[in-house]
Amino acid sequence: MLVSIAWVPAALAGLIAVHFAQKRCFPYFWKDVFYLWKVIQYGVRLELYKRRRRVFTVLDRFVQRAEQIPRKPFVIYDGVPYTYRDVDERSNKVAHVFEEHGAAKKGDTVALLMNNEPDFINVWFGLSKLGCAVAFLNTNIKGRSLLHCFSCCGAKVLIVGADLLDMLEDILPNLLEDNISIWAMKAESCLPGVQTLLDKVERAPARPVPAERRVVTSLKTPALYIYTSGTTGLPKAAVVTHMQSTKAAAGFWAYGGHADDIIYIPLPLYHSAASLIGIGGTIEMGATCVLKKKFSASQFWNDCRKYNVTIIQYIGELCRYLCSQPKSEMDRQHKVHMAVGNGLRQDVWQEFHRRFGEIRMCELYGSTEGNLCFMNHVGKIGAVGRSNFFYKLFFKYVLVKYDKVRDEPVRNKYGFCIPVAKGETGLLLSKVNAQTPFFGYAGSKQLTERKLLRDVFAKGDMYFNTGDLMAEDKEDFIYFKDRIGDTFRWKGENVATTEVTEILGLLNFIQEANVYGVEVPGHEGRAGMAAVIIRPGSNFDGKKLFHHVLDHLPSYARPIFIRIQESMELTGTFKQQKFKLVDSGFSPSVISDPLYVLDNVDKSYIVLTNAVYNRIVSGQQKL
Repeated sequence: MLVSIAWVPAALAGLIAVHFAQKRCFPYFWKDVFYLWKVIQYGVRLELYKRRRRVFTVLDRFVQRAEQIPRKPFVIYDGVPYTYRDVDERSNKVAHVFEEHGAAKKGDTVALLMNNEPDFINVWFGLSKLGCAVAFLNTNIKGRSLLHCFSCCGAKVLIVGADLLDMLEDILPNLLEDNISIWAMKAESCLPGVQTLLDKVERAPARPVPAERRVVTSLKTPALYIYTSGTTGLPKAAVVTHMQSTKAAAGFWAYGGHADDIIYIPLPLYHSAASLIGIGGTIEMGATCVLKKKFSASQFWNDCRKYNVTIIQYIGELCRYLCSQPKSEMDRQHKVHMAVGNGLRQDVWQEFHRRFGEIRMCELYGSTEGNLCFMNHVGKIGAVGRSNFFYKLFFKYVLVKYDKVRDEPVRNKYGFCIPVAKGETGLLLSKVNAQTPFFGYAGSKQLTERKLLRDVFAKGDMYFNTGDLMAEDKEDFIYFKDRIGDTFRWKGENVATTEVTEILGLLNFIQEANVYGVEVPGHEGRAGMAAVIIRPGSNFDGKKLFHHVLDHLPSYARPIFIRIQESMELTGTFKQQKFKLVDSGFSPSVISDPLYVLDNVDKSYIVLTNAVYNRIVSGQQKL
């Protein structure tokens, strides 16, 4: 008997030794295994969809939830709960209105210009039940850009929120001339040619819409169009297929979310984070979400306490705003255990933990149109995601050397790109193949082609160019370093430098402009700055420039700083040189050129003195 159990202590000692060896050499092993298991589960589900004649979409999941948990709150808005049944029935009403009036049918694209509110979701789902693709228009854009966004997605119907009708004044004649059907979420309309929707929805039947209207036979069918900044000067309509929306809806679940969670969504629904991950993720888990019309730093934690929120969505700027609020003894009095988002700086991450407790921060990396996503499922501070051997089997990505001065990837003597070593910064490329397709943009094959790099490592291969400089450390954590090319990020939005350049060029005293982003201490992303050449015989007019950008650009795209130059430096390929301008920043003690800063009090661009500069970098003057 003694002999038979003699092996037990040895076995236990062996297990303990293996455990400590695993902790030391592979500290993230089990977290990686659990995460990959979820990825594989979801991947199998998508593969089964591909083999069926009918795809099970996010909308199908919602209809299923409405049958399973009809009385459970789906959305809470301004303190009012809307159950899964409520949203299901009201979206049915929307579908019947458009069907009865012959305004929309299966295969059509309908544009939606609305702020966050329950009827955004009702209209979105109602149109989807008819088999329509829905284009989410950014509520910050106006005039020519708004008209472009509407036309490039091929929509013939536009639905506008009651509080956004004023945005149509400048473009209404163009829309009516093109025979666009315009609907306002109001019971009465004061604009000619605009039909009312609210009154018709109230009278419409709530009976279910026949399921065959929304049947999808391919995951590659477009479900949505979501706009991203365009290097050609105007926003691009990224094609969001049912494959992408289904994957995005798994985000909360992959991080360990469940049906009992209450998600707080303060981000705009026209962005993929709030709509695809936020609303889609709520549906996937059968959970409840709290929808805010607009983010408010002062109301944020009060809302979380009031509604017993357990998961919050964020962008980096949002967390910084929360950390900038006055400290309170209630800072840690909440039930939030998880935060899902992107763009969180390491210092803000640490301060957020110190202020509000050890909330699990789940960083994501990905773009609306991209074919690659990283998830920091481990919670490593500063990392945007994590990779490993198995992940690389499924998703073929690479970091390659990039020449910032020439603004292009470095290629060897054979014409192929050069991978960087571990820890080095490189341009992130993702291979385009059957498993990770790139669906591009609506309306222009040229725009789609510009995001692709060919002959990267072999003749004929093709990669999606993310436009992001990244680094991967020895533990396979991924870190964001910078953006390249003609876009930068400010106030949680992507800014297209070409669009801003074109707007500045409309002023009669500006001969040439070169727009770029500069880092400002204590701020996420980069603030807009424009180097301009004044037309001979003209003078710089700060007030005229202020009112011009106010009228033509959304707040996040307006240049904060102006630099007056004698001449514009060009690259070897005759492109405007941005790298040196970005590197020199906006300090008047470093730059000898005249500098100006946007001042909302004086409603002008005023001289950027050393005193003003010091107030900005110390955080005393807000941007």
